[in-house]
Amino acid sequence: MNNLMIGYARVSTKGQDLTAQRNALHALGVGPDRVYIDHGLTGTNRARPGLREALAACREGDQLVVTKLDRLARSLPDARDIVDELTVKRVKLNLGGSIHDPNDPVGRLLFNVLAMVAEFESDLIRMRTREGLEVARAAGRLRGRKPKLTPNQERHLVELHHTRDTSVAELAELFSVGRSTVYRAIERAETRAIEGTPPASTSK
Repeated sequence: MNNLMIGYARVSTKGQDLTAQRNALHALGVGPDRVYIDHGLTGTNRARPGLREALAACREGDQLVVTKLDRLARSLPDARDIVDELTVKRVKLNLGGSIHDPNDPVGRLLFNVLAMVAEFESDLIRMRTREGLEVARAAGRLRGRKPKLTPNQERHLVELHHTRDTSVAELAELFSVGRSTVYRAIERAETRAIEGTPPASTSK
């Protein structure tokens, strides 16, 4: 039985594209039918169905192929858990063409060093993001997301929902918002009614 190359690709947000990773995996020798993906999940999230399927598909002698380590894991504990699983299965890890054998002491050491670098880079990104937000707040440039409905619109929407039995889909179309916005407006009104809180001020 031929040893297989099992590919794994991941992007953190729904808006990102997997084409570059797919092409890179294909160039490394992974067949398109053996690529498992996670869309919109971060590398620190261990509950990734695509990764679980990729690991489950690996057999002894196979290679798990990723374009870069940060596609596989962004934390040292997570990377070590994955390597432990590969070690038990006697599966090699292919990082952009560089093959690491977790059963070999040197290969395992190199992988651990790479994992530490990936975690360090992830921590730096989070730190820089926090610092950027703090600077923006201090300069008054960060005021939060503008509400999709004004207080008057939200009050009118809730009245239509209760007095005319207007559906959520109709309200979403009428006010040019998503259904989730309609649900949240109705939920807020119901919460205020239960707590006895008056509606938000409609004065301008």
